[in-house]
Amino acid sequence: MACGIRLIVGLGNPGPRYVDTRHNAGCWFVEELADRFNGSWREEARFKSRVCEISVNGQKLWLLAPRTFMNHSGDAVGSFARYYRIPVDEILIAHDELDLLPGRVKLKQGGGAAGHNGLRDTTQQLGSPDYLRLRLGIGHPGKQSAVVNFVLKRPPEAEMSLIQSAIEHAADHISDITQGDMQTAMNALHSHS
Repeated sequence: MACGIRLIVGLGNPGPRYVDTRHNAGCWFVEELADRFNGSWREEARFKSRVCEISVNGQKLWLLAPRTFMNHSGDAVGSFARYYRIPVDEILIAHDELDLLPGRVKLKQGGGAAGHNGLRDTTQQLGSPDYLRLRLGIGHPGKQSAVVNFVLKRPPEAEMSLIQSAIEHAADHISDITQGDMQTAMNALHSHS
């Protein structure tokens, strides 16, 4: 991944009903980056998204927050990537991760969807699973039948604070991530708790 990252996507669901729910952790990450790097969001109907441009150490980056529901995230990501000719290995998808505790964050290249419908649709639309993933821990409710209700609820304040801390920590290392220095980024992120 010598070229680094050009597009960072924050997965979530649109609208005020979902803004503070666990499933929107990916959106919280791109919003943190926009705030940190003085980005300004604009609506882009053709991409079914909010779009923002930022510069990190002189490198231009696109931030994308799909306005589709999670199960159709790929519509937005795929159309944007095709329009701007962004290869799959230059895309970072930030998303909520049930298999990590709140406050944990991991970086992963490629892989399966692990039941995450936003990742499944994105992989289908991009034609490849080989994009980078920023996995933001939200914890697990303990049983599979409770997952849907769990991800669509706001976390308690203590958990929200841990998730926000992980997001801020990941944003601290965005330069390493976007420049393709994955080992440095992974060492820093995977040891954070």
